[in-house]
Amino acid sequence: MNDLSEQIERRWATLVRYAPYPLLALSLALAIPLAQAIGTTDRLPLLAALAVVAAAAHWWCVSRRWGAPLDDWLGRTYVIVRTVFAFVLSWLNPFFCIYASIGYYDASVYLRRRGTWAVLLVTAVTMAGSQAGGWPPKSVGQAAAFAGLFVLNAGLVCLFTVMSHNETELAEERSSTISELERTNARLEQAMRENAALQEALVARAREAGRHEERERLAAEIHDTIAQGLAGIVTQLQAADDAYDDAAAAAHRKRAAELARASLDEARRSVHALAPAALDHLDVLEAVRARAHEWSAETGVPAELVVTGEPEPLSPDTEALVLRVVQESLTNVGRHAQASRVGVTLSYAEGEVVLDVRDDGHGFDLAAPRQGSDGAHGFGIDGMRRRALRAGGALVVESEPGGGTAVSLRVPSGVR
Repeated sequence: MNDLSEQIERRWATLVRYAPYPLLALSLALAIPLAQAIGTTDRLPLLAALAVVAAAAHWWCVSRRWGAPLDDWLGRTYVIVRTVFAFVLSWLNPFFCIYASIGYYDASVYLRRRGTWAVLLVTAVTMAGSQAGGWPPKSVGQAAAFAGLFVLNAGLVCLFTVMSHNETELAEERSSTISELERTNARLEQAMRENAALQEALVARAREAGRHEERERLAAEIHDTIAQGLAGIVTQLQAADDAYDDAAAAAHRKRAAELARASLDEARRSVHALAPAALDHLDVLEAVRARAHEWSAETGVPAELVVTGEPEPLSPDTEALVLRVVQESLTNVGRHAQASRVGVTLSYAEGEVVLDVRDDGHGFDLAAPRQGSDGAHGFGIDGMRRRALRAGGALVVESEPGGGTAVSLRVPSGVR
């Protein structure tokens, strides 16, 4: 479409620049042999001279400065004088209406709309007079013919000019639409590039978040398995060293070996993101009861389990979370609290389960930095909180020095 428009514009420019020369030559070529027939033989030298003047004026005002704007004062003056000049030539010889017809094609190049209409109507007068037999009309019939031909010429000029203007406006509208579409496409391409860059950034962030979450998961799993198991092993080995007879020491060493094997199994399962081994053959209620019993046997501190509400099935993730919180809470009690008793409450409500682990130990200041027995910052409470958040729940810890500690987990049941 653009190539075709450019080709049409080039041809139109050629017409405006060069057409007056051949039109003048054709007018002279017809006027000279037919001058005797129409009685204008004596005007031939004047017509030739005027034709040369018209050609020179066109070269000076148009061809010589082609490429510069033609709708300036010189261009406007040229087309007005040329239109009058063409009328005079046609008066002297009707065949010069051929030259005058150029006004139909290039008036809009030099003038605005009102000036264009004036040139077109004067050109229509020139053409009608020449077609009726020349100027001035010599009879009533010739005058009537002139009037009819003028109406015809003016009507055709008006019709084709309006059509041309409409086509021009339509072409400009289409060009504007195409330009707007091109700008819109450019903006869309820019937006797509920005979206692609944003998508890459989001993917990179998601990948990094996934790696961070996986590191946290593995850290929590290792803490909940290896660390707790090693703590139990250390406790049993210390108890074996403090035993008064070989049988008691052997029992503690046997318990330490069992804890080591269980911790190894738990570590392997945690790496593969599997549920705690205890949940393979027990439901969460029985697994919590078993862990409380085992912990009591290891520490000698009574741990009582109380169940409220009607037990209901929980999702595997929720079961694993509940058991992990019980394990971590009891481990913390055994390592830090020096409690004389522990109460574990598992409450079933509609759509959620609540776990409470309370002890009557020393307690601690929640605002103070938490450290493990080895001096490292404690991971357990923060790890439990992150686990609860990932499961859509919440974990609250209440404690004060000398007032014991309470760990409360509330999490959706996630019923299968």
